[in-house]
Amino acid sequence: MKYTKVWKICLFLSNCVQTAAKTHSRCYIASQILLPDRMTQMSFEPLFADTGDRVQRRMIELHTRLAPNEGDTLAALDGVRLIRVSRPAPRMPVLYEPNIIVVCQGRKLGYLGDRSFVYDAQQYLVLSVPLPFECETFASMDEPFLAISIRVDLAVIAELALLLDETLGAAASEPLGVYSTPLDAPLADAVVRLLEVLASPHDTRVLGPAIMREIAYRVLTGAQGDAIRAALVQQHHFGRIAKALRRIHAELKADLDVETLAREAGMSLAVFHAHFKHVTATSPMQYVKAARLHQARLMMVQDGVGAGTAATRVGYASASQFSREFKRLFGRSPGDEVRWMREIGIRPAVADTDA
Repeated sequence: MKYTKVWKICLFLSNCVQTAAKTHSRCYIASQILLPDRMTQMSFEPLFADTGDRVQRRMIELHTRLAPNEGDTLAALDGVRLIRVSRPAPRMPVLYEPNIIVVCQGRKLGYLGDRSFVYDAQQYLVLSVPLPFECETFASMDEPFLAISIRVDLAVIAELALLLDETLGAAASEPLGVYSTPLDAPLADAVVRLLEVLASPHDTRVLGPAIMREIAYRVLTGAQGDAIRAALVQQHHFGRIAKALRRIHAELKADLDVETLAREAGMSLAVFHAHFKHVTATSPMQYVKAARLHQARLMMVQDGVGAGTAATRVGYASASQFSREFKRLFGRSPGDEVRWMREIGIRPAVADTDA
């Protein structure tokens, strides 16, 4: 009897050891599978491969619901516009304010001097300063160009830059005034959430500003966020040119001269010219002329004012000179340009004079 009990105890202990060994083996295998270096060998494509497509489809769905009409739709949130263009547009002059433009569908091709850049569903556009450039739109009735434009709030950017100064380091001294860069998942997610809250007035008021701040943060910490930070840094040439551009748009009708702008920027005339052209791809006086003509075109298309009134409002003393320079820039007389813009349903973009 004694030996039988001992044998049963030994058998029980043996089973325990075998069970423990199997458990240890399974745990070891599991630990090997879940180690980071092992995870890189595993394929998660079936689960996550269509994430980008799903995000884009969601953007298109929300945008279509919020802005079903052709042209620009002003959102309930200040500084946000929804853009819809259902036909292609040839290369044409535009002037954009400092903006973040995320495309849900379609494509635009921009030209600035000898540079060109694409912004589409894979690449978003950032302008850190108001810039005139040329733009070509690719769109159709079946696949309209859909985008959301978010104005760059320099006060928010300055606050975020101050908080992130130690993390990001010094801003680049000579960035570009406009660039397109790949749309990453965190920024795309924030844009989707912004589109979602715009459907509700209460959500827009309560949640909208925080999401816009997050979008500014994502861009600021993104691949080329230096350009926006540099626009605030006055000790660099880019920041001083950015300040001069803001001055031009704030006093568009004023009789500005290059010597005054250069002196206020703390540069010699030659240095100011060189850096101004590096940022804008044009000379200071050509920039002022283009800014005035773009503003006049906006007044005529949006507000319905006549060419003579628009010319006076932007600082032209001669209506005939205004008409000549208008046709030289846009390729049409003021009247023909207004009719064409209205026919194709495009609202001309122009820099905000309060930027």
